[in-house]
Amino acid sequence: MPSAGYSITVRVAVPADASAVGRLTTAVGEAGAIISALDIVDSTTENILVDISADTADGEHANQVTAALRALEGVEVRKVSDRTFLLHLGGKLEVTPKVALRNRDELSRAYTPGVARICLAIAENPDDARRLTIKRNTVAVVTDGSAVLGLGNIGPAAALPVMEGKAALFKRFAGVDAWPVVLDTQDTDEIVRIVKAIAPAYGGINLEDIAAPRCFEIEDRLRHELDIPVFHDDQHGTAIVVLAALTNALRVVKKDLSAVRIVVSGAGAAGTAIMKLLLAQGVGDIVACDRNGALHKDMPGLNESMQWLAENTNASGYVGDVRGAVRGADVFIGVSAPNILDEDDIAAMADDSIVFALANPDPEVDPVAARRHAAVVATGRSDQPNQINNVLAFPGVFRGLLDAQARDWTTPMALAAATAIADAVGPDKVNPTVIVPSVFDSSVAPAVAAAIREAATA
Repeated sequence: MPSAGYSITVRVAVPADASAVGRLTTAVGEAGAIISALDIVDSTTENILVDISADTADGEHANQVTAALRALEGVEVRKVSDRTFLLHLGGKLEVTPKVALRNRDELSRAYTPGVARICLAIAENPDDARRLTIKRNTVAVVTDGSAVLGLGNIGPAAALPVMEGKAALFKRFAGVDAWPVVLDTQDTDEIVRIVKAIAPAYGGINLEDIAAPRCFEIEDRLRHELDIPVFHDDQHGTAIVVLAALTNALRVVKKDLSAVRIVVSGAGAAGTAIMKLLLAQGVGDIVACDRNGALHKDMPGLNESMQWLAENTNASGYVGDVRGAVRGADVFIGVSAPNILDEDDIAAMADDSIVFALANPDPEVDPVAARRHAAVVATGRSDQPNQINNVLAFPGVFRGLLDAQARDWTTPMALAAATAIADAVGPDKVNPTVIVPSVFDSSVAPAVAAAIREAATA
């Protein structure tokens, strides 16, 4: 499907006749693209210079759209620009001072000699760093590039654009100053050592796109060894938004969390965190599945995390694949791989079923087919209703953690954040296509931050 992520702008010269612009738009539409803007940038008595911006499905589709324009009689394609690459030129972040340095007087307070007084105050009372430095409002977004989006282990440099984007979202939605920290190592001990070494400058650590199962150990060790909260967004951010969405989905179908049977496909970082949070909230029954089928107590070769899931889920001892597990289930949550289920599988679920197919960009089941049988369907895609997006959680979470000067991240905080997100929709707005608020809803981050502050105080 066409997406803004593959948006192009094509500059073309066309004859100055009444039908020229219409022929351009027709050609782009027939090529399957969606026009988002059309601007006449220059003209003469004989020619018009036109910029056409359009969303395409991928790079090859963009080439096909350009070829369709070139094939028109009298049309000259001057330039083709990939709008996503243009947006990233030079990166997406900059550093801007909060204080003016207009004269010697201001310089003497912001820097030497005045700054020495601040240094000595912090040396005497290290906690003053939270009040007198950027530590008060700054988060490190840390990755080793081992599990970036759905792209896999592409390394730290290639992960940097994602971390820049994450930092921009922190600022846009919660006023938090975040900075990418991309590490050229995938050694667990070294990552822990580096993060501990840089921690004095930050009020929180956001771990991002680190592969399982190493991410579990890294987070656990840092949480025990640092005096600032450590939050792995792929785990906790996803789990919070899934619980919020499920809370409202269950309101739609009038079922209780304690009574439903849930099948989760994917026992990595996100899946494990989702299941642990659902269990903490009192879910009735969960069956955890990975590529080898449902996890159960007698299953050989399980790592520590999967062994925990095997011992705390699948109460009936089901042995089999995910397609068998979803038969009669009330809820399916996928954080795994594309197209592992089909329409018949969704039809075999319980009445008024709920399907969260969150693999990106291609979900575990076609959402259009799933809607023929499920009462509520959600995906991770922005072009589908009910997008499960971590941006609903992490900005408000860190805003609250920083405001509370919290030293740890806890399960009660996660539950409070999920409740705040679910309640942000409002009982008069919840329906099968609206179970989470918009990512641009300005009330969400403050509500989450308030819930985190209250939980931190408690």
